Amino acid sequence: MRHDHLLTAKQLSREDIETVLDRARELADDPEAVGDRHADTLLALCFFEPSTRTKMSFGTAMKRLGGDTIDMGSVESSSVKKGESLADTVRVIEGYADALVLRHPREGAAKMASEQVSVPVVNAGDGAGHHPSQTLLDLYTMREQAGGLDDLSVGIMGDLKYGRTVHSLAHALTNFDVRQHFVSPESLRLPRSVRYDLHESGAQVREHEELDEVLDSLDVLYVTRIQQERFPDEEEYRKVAGQYQIDAETLDGHEDLAVMHPLPRVDEIAPDVDDLPNATYFQQAHNGVPVRMALLDLLL
Repeated sequence: MRHDHLLTAKQLSREDIETVLDRARELADDPEAVGDRHADTLLALCFFEPSTRTKMSFGTAMKRLGGDTIDMGSVESSSVKKGESLADTVRVIEGYADALVLRHPREGAAKMASEQVSVPVVNAGDGAGHHPSQTLLDLYTMREQAGGLDDLSVGIMGDLKYGRTVHSLAHALTNFDVRQHFVSPESLRLPRSVRYDLHESGAQVREHEELDEVLDSLDVLYVTRIQQERFPDEEEYRKVAGQYQIDAETLDGHEDLAVMHPLPRVDEIAPDVDDLPNATYFQQAHNGVPVRMALLDLLL
């Protein structure tokens, strides 16, 4: 890759994305294609926020590449609890590992960490900022479902204000011929800065408050949960919680519509959607392994 770190989807060109996705496809078909060149590689998992899929799939990816992982553990059991700064933490861990995967509640934390160390840093989510490796697996899933990433109509619904997966995906999709439709309550619209960037890039963007306005035109529906932990005010969360939900009846007559979700879900996708052939979110999560294998292989 052309990059020392992966911090934001903004840094990814179409060529970067296709390079990772093509490599992921190769590794999905033949996980041993990398040989033993990562046999002595150690990946540090530094998660200052809870994680299931991202943490476990990065760990699985590194081990399937022949390497191993070290884990900082929970914040409560680390020196962070004693007041250690993020800068000091990553500078120490740099001496133990060949790359760092960092999740942190503060936007911009991954960029700051990358300026402190000489090994690759992968941003696994920085507050309401970006989550670029999630975006790569989202794009991989879309490409596998649709046969390509051009001439698509993609609907993104839910928490667009605080959703870092949304911000990353929206920026990455500007590299392709994609019509982006954003569905949310007024209070959870895309941040002004993201809308500005999308318009500056020439993206085809439309905003809606109701899914019915655009459902018939979509090839992909990307659903996100309303993130209670991001709201500064509990009352603000209660006003919008549960407003945007889909079930099997919602999708009746839309059998060709790929339904995606970065997970975890709460109640925005009903369980009766799980058995539909176009429900792709569990496969989407599984795709994190070959995509993160490819990413680590290229960065290292």
